[in-house]
Amino acid sequence: MMPDTYSAFDPDLADLTKAVWMAHMQKIGQDHGFFRQLGKRHFATHIRRGDTLLVSFETVQDMRGLSALCEPMGWRMVRENGWSHLCMVGDGNTWFRDRDVFEFFDDMTDEGFFDAFETVVFYGAGPCGYAAAAFSVAAPGARVITVQPQATLDPRVTAWDDRYCEMRRTSFTDRYGYAPDMLDACDQAFVLYDPLESLDAAHAALFTRPGVTQLRMRHMGDAIQSDLMAMNLFAPLLVHVAEDRLDGTSFARLYRARRTHPPYLRRVMAALEFEERDGLVYMMARNVTRRMKAPRFERRLAEIDAARAIASEG
Repeated sequence: MMPDTYSAFDPDLADLTKAVWMAHMQKIGQDHGFFRQLGKRHFATHIRRGDTLLVSFETVQDMRGLSALCEPMGWRMVRENGWSHLCMVGDGNTWFRDRDVFEFFDDMTDEGFFDAFETVVFYGAGPCGYAAAAFSVAAPGARVITVQPQATLDPRVTAWDDRYCEMRRTSFTDRYGYAPDMLDACDQAFVLYDPLESLDAAHAALFTRPGVTQLRMRHMGDAIQSDLMAMNLFAPLLVHVAEDRLDGTSFARLYRARRTHPPYLRRVMAALEFEERDGLVYMMARNVTRRMKAPRFERRLAEIDAARAIASEG
């Protein structure tokens, strides 16, 4: 059992070199669960605590670049909610297509590792979202939440996706291959994406099947995971999934946080400007400036008012 005051969650991780950081990650896993090196580009670290297990798929680069503490995102759930955590880590975007990773999940299934928890939640974004869906089959009855996942990079299925040409020779047809099929054993799954991002939307369409709920985040762009964290929605979403409370209605309530999220507001404004919907531009600028401090919207509102005054005098 991990103590409430957990000194291993140390902000000094942010100041360590990659090699020393890796050594600390290994020690934390060994002290509070386990640590497994999985070939050259992957490792797994487990923190054992409560009866809810979060299985997150992350990259070394995201942890060291996006987290102020240079730690796995799941550690927040350990710290604040008392969950257990299994962090699958890749060095770069690998989609976790590695035989050592396959064998690790085989071993976890054979050992009954996932059966020891009342609730299991798989999470990932982008290439890690693919992995969260694909490997969830190892824990039948798990719940899955993925952000902008790819369904596969098999060129026979997704030749239209030209973003990851370097992965064309990697097999997505052997074990744990086609992510949508791997969701057949899960309790429920959620796919978050922006329908205006055409390639993400095309992949999301491949996940259309019973038990999968698609949650559309229009105008959120191509870095939704960062926006979720900025809007403080990452933890609430995971809790809703774990407690079987996430659906279209509850998500809509949580997603109201976008109304004060400047990047989202700027994207909506840009879309209205592009479509030359001047009336809506004015209404949005006025609404935003009444609710929050937004210099860009204040300037746009002033410009519109000045233009209208000139037109009126003319």
